[in-house]
Amino acid sequence: MRLLLVEDDDHVAAALSAVLGKHGFQVTHARSGEEALRALLPDSGEPFGVVLLDLGLPDQDGFEVCSRIRRRTAVPVIMVTARADIRSRIHGLNLGADDYVVKPYDTGELLARIHAVSRRSETVAEAAGGDEPAGSDSALGPIALDLSTRRVTVDGKGVALTRKEFDLLALLAQRPGVVFRREQIISEVWRTSWEGTGRTLEVHVASLRSKLGLPTLIETVRGVGYRLVVPEV
Repeated sequence: MRLLLVEDDDHVAAALSAVLGKHGFQVTHARSGEEALRALLPDSGEPFGVVLLDLGLPDQDGFEVCSRIRRRTAVPVIMVTARADIRSRIHGLNLGADDYVVKPYDTGELLARIHAVSRRSETVAEAAGGDEPAGSDSALGPIALDLSTRRVTVDGKGVALTRKEFDLLALLAQRPGVVFRREQIISEVWRTSWEGTGRTLEVHVASLRSKLGLPTLIETVRGVGYRLVVPEV
């Protein structure tokens, strides 16, 4: 797997690249945000499987880099940083990061997290490329959800969603009317049991309601979780 390591400290990057190389990763090292974004351009060769993104970069904050990456591609992003406060974790996940690892970390845990986000990305791609044709939509009243292109339209108009917003909507859309427990949603969408993600889930639900212009689409079942209520056309 090709892996993009975005880290301005050459000593840290060299040590981590050596470890990753021993575990079969082909590592490309970017020392700045702009260098990372150039490496992710479509004509830059074989796509990367995962991006490891430090937040303390010399040219721009890693949060901004993550936001710009997410606008261009769905490549899994793991933030690797010394910022351990919950607010930074929530902000990173809200921007579309797939995971957040705090320095200093155990190398074995980092490798496990890389493999985990990679497997999830492959699972989504395989699900999207199943037996249905590539452009097929799932109709939910006025909403059309296309897993293959990760596009959402409401009454025929496209709606821009973040990676996690789309994943959350796609999960609830699997069984309209069925209540998904908060713990189940956090586990399946964020792949974590971290208690701080609860607030992130609430933020994503509110954002989906607002962006889709359907405040009653996702119903809160107090003390349990959420369910998707398909509006009539």
